[in-house]
Amino acid sequence: MNNGIFITGTDTGVGKTMVAATLARILRLRGVKAGVMKPVTSGCELRNGELISDDAEFLAWAAGVDCDEDVAPYRLAEPVAPAEAAATDGIKIEFSRIAACYKRLAERYEFMIVEGAGGLMVPLNGGLLVADLVKQLELPIMVVARPGLGSINHSLLTCFAAGQMDIDVKGVIINRYPPNPGLAEKVTPRQIGLLCGAPLLGIWSEISGEPEVAVEQLAGQFNANPHNDAILRLLGGVEEP
Repeated sequence: MNNGIFITGTDTGVGKTMVAATLARILRLRGVKAGVMKPVTSGCELRNGELISDDAEFLAWAAGVDCDEDVAPYRLAEPVAPAEAAATDGIKIEFSRIAACYKRLAERYEFMIVEGAGGLMVPLNGGLLVADLVKQLELPIMVVARPGLGSINHSLLTCFAAGQMDIDVKGVIINRYPPNPGLAEKVTPRQIGLLCGAPLLGIWSEISGEPEVAVEQLAGQFNANPHNDAILRLLGGVEEP
């Protein structure tokens, strides 16, 4: 399939959407025609009689693309695990539909950024998990982690589970790193880098304010450091010079 990356998290609420949006904006600034996708969104907002994925709209804004049906094929009302939200809405999440949407998007863009729901073990359809969707789309993953206490365990478990399923882990990004880190925040990045078996790709600062402003700031900080080109090459977003 197309060149791309699947963004997963060690848990829900770790900032996957911010990381995915920032990567999309970085690639856009580099002149790469990047597409985005949020296959399944729980807890969608009802707007003018239609469920809207705020995450998908934000990703599309960052990439500078339209947020059409292929970008967000499954939009669910309840803010619970997707399998349960879908059952409540009387919907069955079909991997074949997601794969078809992804294929159409991949034909239009040079690089795809796909954001998952929660972590790899989140159920989507009966016994089928987010990890199974990753396998279906044949994409490597990037793991987004918290900086504080508990993150070492969650990160190692995520990378271990991916390895057990033969999913390629390109690396880990620690997101929302506080301006005044405590001891847990100070030691977590080193331990994750040592133990996860995947590169620590970055430690992204916590930026307050509007999400759009945060994306612009993070993308600017990333592009200002030439060493980050290696990260984009590792992910496959830019070619070797």
